[in-house]
Amino acid sequence: MKTELNAIIGTVQTGDQDAALVALQAFNKERLGELVVQFLERDLQPSCQLACLETIRILSRDKNCLEPFATRAAMQTLARHAGIEAGEGLAPEIPDLDVIVEALKCLCNIVFNSPGAQEVGAELRLIVGLTERLKLYNDPLWTHEVRFFDLRLTFLFTALRVDVRSQLAHELRGVSLLSDVLELTLGLRWLDSFEVGRADDDDDDGCLPLPRQETERAMEILKILFNITFDASRRDVDEEEAALYRHLGAILRYCLMSKADGEDRTEELHSHTINLLGNLPLMCLDVLLAPKVQQGSVEYMGVNMDAVNVLLDFMDHRLDRGHKLKETLTPSLNLLTESARVHRETRKFLRMKVLPPLRDVKNRPEVGSSLRNKLVRLMTHIDTDVKHCAAEFLFVLCKESVSRFVKYTGYGNAAGLLAARGLMAGGRGQGHYSEDEDTDTEEYREAKPNINPITGRVEEKLPNPMEGMTEEQKEYEAMKLVNMFDKLSREQVIQPMAVGPDGRLAALEQVMHQEAHSSSGSDSEAD
Repeated sequence: MKTELNAIIGTVQTGDQDAALVALQAFNKERLGELVVQFLERDLQPSCQLACLETIRILSRDKNCLEPFATRAAMQTLARHAGIEAGEGLAPEIPDLDVIVEALKCLCNIVFNSPGAQEVGAELRLIVGLTERLKLYNDPLWTHEVRFFDLRLTFLFTALRVDVRSQLAHELRGVSLLSDVLELTLGLRWLDSFEVGRADDDDDDGCLPLPRQETERAMEILKILFNITFDASRRDVDEEEAALYRHLGAILRYCLMSKADGEDRTEELHSHTINLLGNLPLMCLDVLLAPKVQQGSVEYMGVNMDAVNVLLDFMDHRLDRGHKLKETLTPSLNLLTESARVHRETRKFLRMKVLPPLRDVKNRPEVGSSLRNKLVRLMTHIDTDVKHCAAEFLFVLCKESVSRFVKYTGYGNAAGLLAARGLMAGGRGQGHYSEDEDTDTEEYREAKPNINPITGRVEEKLPNPMEGMTEEQKEYEAMKLVNMFDKLSREQVIQPMAVGPDGRLAALEQVMHQEAHSSSGSDSEAD
């Protein structure tokens, strides 16, 4: 063994990178990790350091080989070579960028695969070293690879460690820092308080696609920001935070309106942008409508609806795909719902697109290829979250009016949301909306008396099954039906339900008892 180790050490010290890599990878994997870390602690030539790091990167893909790399000493050594060791001070004047990149790749693999390494990384405060280098993001010294893997490692720490996530968000002011880094990555300039454009796009038409490397880094930044803002929409924010989130929202609007090199990459960029927009406080969503209407803009009621229109197209595309709807569809659906809830112009625009005046009353609401048909189909989806999101969106577009909601979806499809809201008996939700009236088409007004409210369509009248019966025969059939229901109820095959005073479904006996109690109380007061 000693002879073998001496041979490997001799090969490494020759400075021949290829020969050193072959020798290291041929060594027994059980001891190789420990040996390579020991090599890195020595003052080796950059080419030998690179060979050791490449070996670690390959070994760190195997979860069974991680133990030598997850120790405090090994993580410190890798952090030092990556230039992110906390308290390390200034980097060398001319750092070896290849060594830095390879060390960052190793750390990404190890942190991703090893909970122990995640804990050690948090204890070593590697996130501090990463943020210090992010502050130098615009320094031409750093290549795309260094910037990208800095961001990738930051993302992994914030995704896997709640304490690091909180540390970056609060102690290190991560939202402000990463907003600036995103702005630098995209090469933006401010056209107005809440409007940005590309610094190299003199026409401000936004037609230039984002370069591939900038797109990759931008998506990493969006993912990190998503991790550290996950609770922003669920807590109160002060004026300073609100201004910061509006600033970020304007940059996100630009991301939403931008294109990358290819449809798949563009969709991925938009997906990360929408996920992050969903984290922002509701008060900051007005930045989506901030830019002035320009030639070629989608305008509605004097407001620029370009961003809302992109969101709607994105949602429609995800609806057509029909794959992993909870992960891929609900973020955009929730964002559109909240935007419609707080902005009257957005709600009216979306209603015009999704719920235009009814003309087709011959088909069920869930049958067809329109946006309304697709969303109504989701209202009976097997996934509860998807079902709720689709119903909530349509309910808001109907201004939380039960009658209007039933008109567009049918009572059968609407029943789930109405039962959950206590609106089975009709009425309105708790939202505050304008009082403009619903406009019916001539086709709908003519067909309205014949529309079955349960299915939401015109149905042919069925023959009366009691036609030609005497009163005695009708009474006999009615009692027969009552007895059948009674038997099913006593055998607990079914449970008779009724709408209670709170508008929710409850057991029939319970509702009758409540009504009797309420009636007796009223009689006592009258006496």
